[in-house]
Amino acid sequence: MRTYHCFWLLFWVGQHHQSSSTPLSKRTSGFPVKEKVLELSGNNRKELNRSKRSWMWNQFFLLEEYTGSDYQYVGKLHSDQDKGDGSLKYILSGDGAGDLFIINENTGDIQATKRLDREEKPVYILRAQAINRKTGKPVEPESEFIIKIHDINDNEPMFTKDVYNASVPEMSDVGTFVVQVTATDADDPTYGNSAKVVYSILQGQPYFSVESETGIIKTALLNMDRENREQYQVVIQAKDMGGQMGGLSGTTTVNITLTDVNDNPPRFPQSTYQFKTPESALPDSPIGKIKANDADVGENAKIEYSITEGDGSDMFGIITDKDTQEGIITVKKALDFEKKRLYTLKVEATNTHVEPRFLYLGPFKDSATVRILVEDVDEPPVFSRPAYIIEVKEDAQINSVIGTVSAQDPDGAKNPVKYMHIYNPKQSSRVPVFIKVLDVNDNAPEFAMFYETFVCENAKAEQLIQTLSAVDKDDSFGGHQFSFSLASEAASSSNFTLQDNRDNTAGIFTRKNRYSRHEMSMYLLPVVISDNDYPIQSSTETVTIRVCACDHRGKMLSCNAEALIHPTGLSTGALIAILLCIIILLVTVVLFAALRRQRKKEPLIISKEDIRDNIVSYNDEGGGEEDTQAFDIGTLRNPEAIEDNKLRRDIVPETLFMPRRTAAVRDNTDVRDFINQRLKENDIDPTAPPYDSLATYAYEGNGSVAESLSSLESATTDGDQDYDYLSDWGPRFKKLADMYGAVDSDKDS
Repeated sequence: MRTYHCFWLLFWVGQHHQSSSTPLSKRTSGFPVKEKVLELSGNNRKELNRSKRSWMWNQFFLLEEYTGSDYQYVGKLHSDQDKGDGSLKYILSGDGAGDLFIINENTGDIQATKRLDREEKPVYILRAQAINRKTGKPVEPESEFIIKIHDINDNEPMFTKDVYNASVPEMSDVGTFVVQVTATDADDPTYGNSAKVVYSILQGQPYFSVESETGIIKTALLNMDRENREQYQVVIQAKDMGGQMGGLSGTTTVNITLTDVNDNPPRFPQSTYQFKTPESALPDSPIGKIKANDADVGENAKIEYSITEGDGSDMFGIITDKDTQEGIITVKKALDFEKKRLYTLKVEATNTHVEPRFLYLGPFKDSATVRILVEDVDEPPVFSRPAYIIEVKEDAQINSVIGTVSAQDPDGAKNPVKYMHIYNPKQSSRVPVFIKVLDVNDNAPEFAMFYETFVCENAKAEQLIQTLSAVDKDDSFGGHQFSFSLASEAASSSNFTLQDNRDNTAGIFTRKNRYSRHEMSMYLLPVVISDNDYPIQSSTETVTIRVCACDHRGKMLSCNAEALIHPTGLSTGALIAILLCIIILLVTVVLFAALRRQRKKEPLIISKEDIRDNIVSYNDEGGGEEDTQAFDIGTLRNPEAIEDNKLRRDIVPETLFMPRRTAAVRDNTDVRDFINQRLKENDIDPTAPPYDSLATYAYEGNGSVAESLSSLESATTDGDQDYDYLSDWGPRFKKLADMYGAVDSDKDS
């Protein structure tokens, strides 16, 4: 049987209550009681006896912020197995063991090596054990205990802000909330009163107060006026230990601003204002400024100005400058010094924003008197009317008076006035003069249009053939009234009658039955037109009446007398159709001729692959098979290149015969023009190759000394021609000479 003994952890209580321990169980006896414990080891079961501990400690208290020079003693660890012979060794482990807390391995004394701060760490958990020095085996089980740091009042209250800023409306009631301040204490709130904070006011009375427990600042004085004092600085103290003596404290500053309310009406600094303005001031021009003072600020100081009464309320106005809160007096209508020189106005200034709870302080408006003096200026003359309308008849005589205008100087001096229409001095006035030209009845009425009508040969008597109307160039305010009648020379002998309709129109009627184109194909009917104005004007107009053939419905067929002589004549429609056919035929011929003249040119490049310079050749018919010399192209280049007396090489030269030839022309203009024309055509030819090429042209010339050899021309001659001279032209004309010479021989035979 093996016996286990317990060890004692003792705590010495010295001065200043440096440490203490708390028992967890009651003391049962002076000596430990053995207790049977079963210990299982392998397959064998052994019955173990363990001694019950008399005292058991597992919590110690240690004051923070120890200031002594020695280590702070915590307690003592002791086992009943310790015989005092040094065979046991005490060891310590856990929070701060070996550094912050050390143990005497021989005696079991525990000490703190450093100052402890509860605010850094309030509790330490450690484990203690006694072991045999020789075997290193524990003689007691490991025991856990706690060291709790007791708090002392070593931290003063700290406010959450160094400086608080707050505001409250002026004129607030007592007890109005301003702001709440808060202070915290780092000490243990569960141990004593070290963390119990109480608030008090050190500076700011009697205007403000603070609740001791909550830190709420309130107003303490009634009717605090911002206009008297706007800023307040309040100092609040927070003290621990419940505010008792010896407690630590901290302070903070609270800056309190009284905000504005509209508790002040506007006030004019003077009761009367006086301004001067010239009578020439334009409408809307300013003449002066006034301002009412308001002790309030912002919205509460906004003022609206108005003119409430006075003899100039319709002549002047006032507007409010929103930036400067000034009232600007302006001119509304034109001023006249000669009519009125002094105006008196009553101007009122009113707050736009009013708080009803301050209406008891009086009306929030003020008024002042404004006197305005009108100054005289040198004014231009003034016409008696803003405009003149003068009427004159169109037949008025030159230099006759048609009307008058009048003006006068409005100034007191009454300077003389001059009238003119192009001069523009400094002091001048203008007025429009409208001259209306009145009409005079100097134009006779006339037909509204040229009247040419017809009458059917088979017409009946009293048949209406034309209605007439008239116009008059003259004006008529009451409307024109025309009268129509036949001229006196035609009134009795006319074949027609005229009826006035009394509505400015008249009708022409037939007087007899049937008319004949053979007897009279056209009638000229004179009509007299008169107006009713003064003096009466009249004119004689002529109506042309043609006699025409008509069908049974009165539709005109023909009005020409020749139509009866040539009844087979074509109608107008037929003539128009023939004319159109002729025009179409002519257009067709012209188009055909144009197409015939247009030449379709072949492209100069025959092969698409050959894009080099090409020689374009033209077929040229020579003088014949016996012409071995052919045509000398040099003639085209230089007419002077032809040598004189050049002989042919194919025949024997005749010494007595020299060929006839004309003298060489120094400048062969027809050849030059021909070449230039062909070059121009080749340049604008769209089918020409896009590179330099050689083109040859055949040019016949203007003519020959032999003239035309055409047989067609020969046939047109009246007499026979002698072609013997062809034999003298050489071998080239031998065949022609034989042909025509043979013809002559046949004729002779």
